[in-house]
Amino acid sequence: MSKDSNTESKTSVSTNSSATVTAVSLPSSLESELAKLTVCERLNRYVNEIDEFYSSDKVSSTKAKKLRNNAIDAALANIKQSMMIDICFVLDCTGSMSPHIAAAKDSILQVAKHIQQTNPGFKTKLGFCGYRDIDNEDKRLERFDFIDSYKTFSKRMSTVVSIVNKDGAEDVLGGLNAAVNEMSWRNGTRIILHIGDCPPHGNRFHGGNCPDHYPLGDPNGLTAEGVLESLQNKNILYCFGKITAYTDTMINVFQSILGAFPVFDLVGGDPIALIDRFKKATCTAITSSVTLTSTLGTDSEDIYSIRQKKLEMNKQEPEWEKALSHSGVVFWYDFPTNMERLKIRSCFVKEELFSEKFSFKMSEQPFSAGSEKYAYFGLDITRNPTRNVVIKEYLKMGYKTNPIEKYLEAVEVSTIAAYLARKFNSATKRMNVKNVNFVVTKVLRAVMDNKNKYYIVEQRFEGATFERFNVNSGVVVEMRPVLEAFAHFTYECTKHYLVVYDLQGIELTDEFLLTDPAIHCVDPLRFGRTNL
Repeated sequence: MSKDSNTESKTSVSTNSSATVTAVSLPSSLESELAKLTVCERLNRYVNEIDEFYSSDKVSSTKAKKLRNNAIDAALANIKQSMMIDICFVLDCTGSMSPHIAAAKDSILQVAKHIQQTNPGFKTKLGFCGYRDIDNEDKRLERFDFIDSYKTFSKRMSTVVSIVNKDGAEDVLGGLNAAVNEMSWRNGTRIILHIGDCPPHGNRFHGGNCPDHYPLGDPNGLTAEGVLESLQNKNILYCFGKITAYTDTMINVFQSILGAFPVFDLVGGDPIALIDRFKKATCTAITSSVTLTSTLGTDSEDIYSIRQKKLEMNKQEPEWEKALSHSGVVFWYDFPTNMERLKIRSCFVKEELFSEKFSFKMSEQPFSAGSEKYAYFGLDITRNPTRNVVIKEYLKMGYKTNPIEKYLEAVEVSTIAAYLARKFNSATKRMNVKNVNFVVTKVLRAVMDNKNKYYIVEQRFEGATFERFNVNSGVVVEMRPVLEAFAHFTYECTKHYLVVYDLQGIELTDEFLLTDPAIHCVDPLRFGRTNL
């Protein structure tokens, strides 16, 4: 069974850890579950993830490979479509907005240069819809449809002027409605970047704290629900550039309808700084939206389901002294002994597992959700001092899926990534570049609510901001040459067998500390559904 079945103690050589691990005997129920693990378990899961209605309980390797390759082809087609982008700037064009109109014009060529350097595969079309107020009549709205020339777009923006109005609230819903329904949305990724300093008409959006000639709401009968549901139905992703606190209530109302969406800080009077903020907001809106559509497809139900989940997260860490204690077992793989062994599936089987007892506390609600997993606050109380950890749980498990097998595969991916990172650090130690490391990842099994539950447990990132540097679809979110070099190194070092990508984590003074990588491999029956 696991290696600690016949070993008194051992030393883990995983990245960032050299602690001695005391042997424990595995619970008999876990022994039984591990004994059932076979290649067929993984094949059945792969097929179930592709087609949950596939009827056979026994799937051949040939059949599973064919279905996986078909799924990969479909995913790559979706990724290609997601890199065709429509982005519409919806701008408040009233008196106070002159600096932001100028920033939109002056930053757009910088945006083009940045996108070309980081993601040359993107094909972007730009559109504009400016709104003023009801009393502006024929100048209430100003728009031009999508074009693929950044220079032409910048020239057109130079003709847009701001007009002073008589109250604070503006025709926000009219502007958004025109952008949603009067623009020619055609591409796979569709984005509205809305920038404004005042809320829509109606006390609902400002609580009476903004001068408003129409406190009962939009005089043309538009509602936030109607406009934003049309936006969802057209698979358009909404982002907002915040300038003043006057829009805070509006943001809350919009998020109650759409779920969490990106809100960018565009406050500031310095023209140079404002142009830079506008550029960063635009680039982030594009890359984050492409990431979302390339991962989830263009199904608005899936996209906005994720955004709604993020809104429901509890980001407050528990009072640990009041939290319940739990106990379980964690298990993990050691590094392969050489480069060739990582290509052998049998090096990552139940006989190769290490394990130890684990005592912990965890939050009742997740603090974050991605496309695949929930993340919970956790506290490792196995030893003193206690240690902050993150405990992760898969959102979806197929009805034929053995959960332990799926979680073990995630640990296999992290173990290989950490092993290759160690090789990379050794190869670059004289080059004065930051190290690349991955957090130690283990499977946690515990009895929760009288049921066997499985989780991923790993150290919590502290002391820096979590960032996503690149994603599984090949999108570069934040360019870091060292990480792109690492990805290329994994391809060359394994003689074109695999690439480690989807690099995310924190950037410290002397290292990148990463988590949740993906592996693209020539063998489609390894490394899960993110293997493309």
